[in-house]
Amino acid sequence: MKSLKAAAVVAGSVALAGVAAPAFAYNAADVTPTSLNGAVNQLTKGPLTLNDAMPIHHQSDALNTENKNSLLHTVKGATGALNQHNPLLGGLPLQS
Repeated sequence: MKSLKAAAVVAGSVALAGVAAPAFAYNAADVTPTSLNGAVNQLTKGPLTLNDAMPIHHQSDALNTENKNSLLHTVKGATGALNQHNPLLGGLPLQS
C-alpha cells in the first residue's frame, strides 16, 4: 500500500508541475544564436549600413584624463586624494 501512495504522490506532483509551468511558443528563427555560424547568419540577415560597420566616427574622449567628464579623470582625482599622507587613528584624521 505504501508504494501505491508514493506513486500517487509522484504522479500528483508531476501533474501539478505541468500545470504550474508556463508554456512558451516561439519562432526558432528569433532565438539568439549560440554558434559562430548562427552569429554570422544573424549579422548577414539584413543589409549592413556604414553606421553598423563604423559606429564611432570620431575619437572618443572617454579615456582622456584631462576631460572633466571622463572616467579616468575621476579615477585620477580619487587616486590623488587617497595617496595624500593623512595620518589616521581608527579611520579618523589626527589633528597636527
